[in-house]
Amino acid sequence: MHCPFCDHPDTKVIDARNQRDAPVKRRRRVCSECGRRFTTYERIEDLLPMVVKRDGRREPFERMKIISGFQKACQKRPVSVNDVEDAVLRVERAMLDLGERELPSTRIGEEVRAELRALDPVAWLRFTSVYLNFRTIEEFRAALDEIDAERREG
Repeated sequence: MHCPFCDHPDTKVIDARNQRDAPVKRRRRVCSECGRRFTTYERIEDLLPMVVKRDGRREPFERMKIISGFQKACQKRPVSVNDVEDAVLRVERAMLDLGERELPSTRIGEEVRAELRALDPVAWLRFTSVYLNFRTIEEFRAALDEIDAERREG
């Protein structure tokens, strides 16, 4: 492992831990040249499915697209980075657990919406408005009514 600070090829692992409820190994490292410390995360790369877009195109499953969607939806909201990471892991795991070689993008989008709904109603509304391509105020009102009805029930 090369040091990200000085690019020296010799680093030493000083601590290693498994991440809670995630197939991720956290390793704390120190560079033998500059002495700086850094953390790496290792995870087993599963065979991820192809994503079938609405127009029929197929592209590889990209975790970064899910992370980006969560980050945009949660921007300036009281949602921690850890909460986002945990939600992304749950989405990714749910897609892998389906065992399909191809997944419609809508299935992934619905899973993201469900995770955002549990995290933050404003983030959920932001994502939903883009995902469902809201064009009118009435569509926003209907989504807000859905959130209000859920709050009254819960």
